[in-house]
Amino acid sequence: MDFELNQDQLAFQDTARAFAAGEMAPHAARWDEESHFPLDVIAKAGELGFCGLYTPEEHGGLGLSRLDATVVFEELAVACPSTAAYLTIHNMVSWMIASWGTAELKAHWCEDLAAGRKIGSYCLTEPGSGSDAASLKTSARLEQGHYVLNGSKAFISGAGATDVLVVMARTGGEGAKGVSAIVVPANTPGISYGKKEVKMGWNSQPTRTISFDNVKVPASHLLGAEGEGFKFAMKGLDGGRINIATCSVGAAQAALNIAHAYMKERRQFNRPIADFQALQFKLADMQTELVAARQMVRLAACKLDAGSPNATTYCAMAKRLATDLGFKICNEALQLHGGYGYIRDYPLERYFRDVRVHQILEGTNEIMRVIIARHLLANDSNEDIR
Repeated sequence: MDFELNQDQLAFQDTARAFAAGEMAPHAARWDEESHFPLDVIAKAGELGFCGLYTPEEHGGLGLSRLDATVVFEELAVACPSTAAYLTIHNMVSWMIASWGTAELKAHWCEDLAAGRKIGSYCLTEPGSGSDAASLKTSARLEQGHYVLNGSKAFISGAGATDVLVVMARTGGEGAKGVSAIVVPANTPGISYGKKEVKMGWNSQPTRTISFDNVKVPASHLLGAEGEGFKFAMKGLDGGRINIATCSVGAAQAALNIAHAYMKERRQFNRPIADFQALQFKLADMQTELVAARQMVRLAACKLDAGSPNATTYCAMAKRLATDLGFKICNEALQLHGGYGYIRDYPLERYFRDVRVHQILEGTNEIMRVIIARHLLANDSNEDIR
């Protein structure tokens, strides 16, 4: 087992770190304050391949592994977890169309998506179906060679600013087997967007509801076959859980870096606060938990790359652990700053706000525990999870 990054991965890391430091970090606070969606920076990320990291090369992407992608996303999240998280969602959209779209869809969308010239939104959650995603109500009725969509989606990242939507809609009966995935151009007649949500964090990307009122798209916009949508959604979420876990790791690394520097600079009782053993122990725990989270995420990514039968469980474990620990580390870093951590002159309150939602989206951490426990209890022993 080799836990070191290879030369290619180190090169990806250096490129992502330089991009994040030059194009994202200087502007992240303003993006948050002004709720600005930095489309120009996303386009620049696309020029480096960061909008199609694991989209196959034949469809315009870099064709990297999920492990490679975690290295890039972590560095971007060090600068701005919110913008990095949107890029992970966009990557999922690009990969899904490249994986299951028709030749026509791939030709129309994939290269532009992978290059960041067009951007996408992933539409699964509805006002009445969050954790119980298989109960979604948005319908897609096949009529004369077209799907006609009706319903609504909630909490959709990028909505109102993106070019294409991957929509999970019901084409059949109740439950998961009745769900299909359909590609819908975002400006199709009959689509309307709700107000931009005012959120605690993730302010550098818009979040809106999307309503579909007799929205008509060609039947060729179906991904795969009817009834396969929920399976595709869950495959997307395996990678999505690794991605959002990685964003938590990046934010936690940034918070730890800031706390480390502050402890050496801040003086109380005529000495640097780094001299106090209680705070040294706190810093040591933060570092230990950060490394544990990062290694769990990378292990899950390796499982997914290898097509391991227990990859879904590992993705759930990584998401649960890294997002919980990422939030904890950001909170501890804020605490180390005292009152200064609570004001916007310092970036910690932004990291704290941005990572909180990671414990909710891509499946809540309670649902992650359900997935893990269900896998454990379905076997006579826990050997399959090792």
